[in-house]
Amino acid sequence: MSRRVALLAGGVGGAKLGDGLYRALPRGELSIIANPGDDFELHGLTICPDHDTLLYTLAGLGDRERGWGLAGESWNALDQFGKIGAPNWFKLGDRDLALHIHRTALLKAGGRLTDVNRELQRGLGLTDAPILMATDDPLRTKLRTPDGWMEFQPWFVGAQSKPEVLEVAFDGAATTRITPEVEQALNEADLIVIAPSNPMISIAPILAVGGMSEAISAARARGVHVIGVSPIVAGKAIKGPADRMLSAAKLPSSPVGVARALPGLFDTLLVEEADLTSELRADLVPLVANIVGAQIVMHDDAARLSLAQRLLQAASDAA
Repeated sequence: MSRRVALLAGGVGGAKLGDGLYRALPRGELSIIANPGDDFELHGLTICPDHDTLLYTLAGLGDRERGWGLAGESWNALDQFGKIGAPNWFKLGDRDLALHIHRTALLKAGGRLTDVNRELQRGLGLTDAPILMATDDPLRTKLRTPDGWMEFQPWFVGAQSKPEVLEVAFDGAATTRITPEVEQALNEADLIVIAPSNPMISIAPILAVGGMSEAISAARARGVHVIGVSPIVAGKAIKGPADRMLSAAKLPSSPVGVARALPGLFDTLLVEEADLTSELRADLVPLVANIVGAQIVMHDDAARLSLAQRLLQAASDAA
């Protein structure tokens, strides 16, 4: 049975689940809507970190140990940036630079971000699982810390996400609009999946794009199920600062905190089966109609595929 899936995703966790879904579904049935809030400019280049992690992963080119960047990368340009006094806090590999240089050139020539990134995807062999930018308009995640507001990448990479986050804002969101491609993907979706990405800085920026929540609501009104995977296991983020950010927002570092951070979004939520106590279920019931236990830590290819299959089955069972 054909089932068109739209996946809302950030970087590493989203890429792993995206890879599992890509292998679990027939070709052409997966579309990915990528977080634009991490995008930024460095060395005059436009960099889309979450998009690029998704691309490298699904194209089979990613560094599996780091979870980002290209496998077998070299770092000569990065070393040279440091020697000449240029910023070198963001690790751009030599081959990775080619993508950013070409993207920036195409954008400067008048290209639309969605079209430019689709061209990059085709160039790297990813032709049948489009990674769609949530918007072509500028949207940047900013974080208020005790020392003031910070851009996302200087906070996340430059400061290694150490400064406490007091507030999250999405600069430019009020003037953004979902792309026609995203609107079509949601209109045609039979299932909407929320990746195990940080709810506050990976999923929330996507939802902040003008027209996104309305398109998801319209899909739900015609019976489309929204299913998500918790990024919190045993009270800790699988990767990244999601647990600390939930706690700073006075939300539980648990699937309950994830559901509260994204209120009303999930019809079904997959949580780590070892965490699914009767107490957790009772706390989640007012927030999510259907709670499913699963092994959600994706250590390897088999785990990625297994989780994707479990998710698709859970969605079918709940329909």
